[in-house]
Amino acid sequence: MIACDLTAPAPAGPPPGPAVEWRVSPGLVDYADAVAEMEARAAAIREGTAPELVWLLEHPPVITAGTSAPAEELLAPDLFPVHRSGRGGRHTYHGPGQRVGYVMLDLNARGRDVRCYVAKLERWLIASLGRLGVAARTAEGRIGIWTDEPAIDGIGGGEAKIGAIGVRVRRWVTLHGFSINVAPDLSHFGAIVPCGIAEHGVTSLDRLGANSGMPALDEALHAEFPNFLWSLSQVR
Repeated sequence: MIACDLTAPAPAGPPPGPAVEWRVSPGLVDYADAVAEMEARAAAIREGTAPELVWLLEHPPVITAGTSAPAEELLAPDLFPVHRSGRGGRHTYHGPGQRVGYVMLDLNARGRDVRCYVAKLERWLIASLGRLGVAARTAEGRIGIWTDEPAIDGIGGGEAKIGAIGVRVRRWVTLHGFSINVAPDLSHFGAIVPCGIAEHGVTSLDRLGANSGMPALDEALHAEFPNFLWSLSQVR
């Protein structure tokens, strides 16, 4: 039986296994171009000709439809380009001011348990947001990363989604990954029912008053990444 311990602390020192390349792309990266590059890199990882990669970027406004996305949850189909995606999940919006992370890891070497991988990915994002003063969490029965936001001028408040997760695993190499809202135009999420959850809103670091720009989030993600790798190494 494979264990998925989410509470074990990371040992001191660098995580086991080969080094993972860390890439941050400036500007906006076309979604279709990014997916093509990601898939090529994942194939090279499987063949042993390229190292694993975490790729952080931003996209122009785009809607992606996962493998479980129903047509009725696309509320404004002509507002932004729509791309079918091989990742799991439903509809997700990507755009400027949102950090997208594509995570390409070889689970043959890091624990062949997809559910455990997703759970540990969630913990990585929660710990990273914690470094920025945001108390984030998962929610039973709901996909993504959640937090509480105050009402502003009597609008909003309550639980809101700050991060989305959608992954695919092909021959035990991971593709796609996550997005975290730093300072996107939140009105753009009105084009979809985000991840199929209509009863809760969407928030961002900017709306929460975290005063944390993209470089601060990237630094937090990088600082927590060794703990994430250590936790994967403990999957048995």
